[in-house]
Amino acid sequence: MKAKQLTMAIAALAWALLATATDCAAQNFPTKPIRFIVPFAGGGSPDVLARVVGKQVGEALGQPVLVENKPGASGIIAAETVAKAPPDGYTIFVSSVPHLAINPHMFPKLPYDPLKDFAPISIGVSTQLFLVVNSSLPVRSIEEFITYAKAHPGLTYGTPGTGSQHHLAMELFKQGAKIDLVHVPYKGVSQATTALLANEVTVILTSYPTIASHVKAGKLRLLAIAEGKRYARMPEVPTIAEAGLPGYRISTEIGFVAPSGTPKPVIEKLNSEIVKALKTPEIAQRLITLGMEPVGSTPEQYTESIRANYELYGKLVKISGARNTD
Repeated sequence: MKAKQLTMAIAALAWALLATATDCAAQNFPTKPIRFIVPFAGGGSPDVLARVVGKQVGEALGQPVLVENKPGASGIIAAETVAKAPPDGYTIFVSSVPHLAINPHMFPKLPYDPLKDFAPISIGVSTQLFLVVNSSLPVRSIEEFITYAKAHPGLTYGTPGTGSQHHLAMELFKQGAKIDLVHVPYKGVSQATTALLANEVTVILTSYPTIASHVKAGKLRLLAIAEGKRYARMPEVPTIAEAGLPGYRISTEIGFVAPSGTPKPVIEKLNSEIVKALKTPEIAQRLITLGMEPVGSTPEQYTESIRANYELYGKLVKISGARNTD
């Protein structure tokens, strides 16, 4: 009995020492460079977000933030790198909706679980998606487009690929509007935009920076925004929900997550500095200029958003029939 009690006491002491060591490490965090892992090549929105926020966070914490681009495999390489990294706050994933909410339903053997393997830190930015048509199409509102589509079944819509957020968002639109649209996948957003300009497809859903020059030139027309509320910088553009599709909302967040098990004090410290960076006027203005809306959130808010998107896109993948067999 005494031996058993001694063993239990030693185990309790070991746990206490481990907890103390973890607390000390969290309090002293960081003591070495932090890595921001980006699942895309340099130059895109996630990369820019990582670099401008990372620089500010690094200066505030007294350690450099190194941005590592790990593109390929639909972001799986980058996500797995972070999911399997030590949960100490030194490896952060610059994540977005496809990696946390779409991939789990598209790939049968995903090497990470977005709901279990990550500890959300903060939403970084949101980017708005707009429903866009060629100006030659005889419609000027989302209501007119739906009416036109019902009278002309089989119209086409272009996306940057099967299973992309754009594809699934359009499937949700089709379902809500009760219209028949045919999906035409391309290799990227620019190719889908080119197809719309050439009238090879009827409509696309895309971010404003990719089509801004064409809208200003009068070649393309904005019909609606996919977010649940109007965009403050373009209040004249209505939401899809306002056009008779109540509840329609497509979230396009880019955020920051750490490996699951990262100490709460570390998460809180990273959250505080990331949110501060996003609220810095110079950084906020630069992101806005590039078509990103600074957000900043609590870890709990980001967790709720990830779970909501996970459920939504699980349903949309089934509806669309999209599936990756790799």
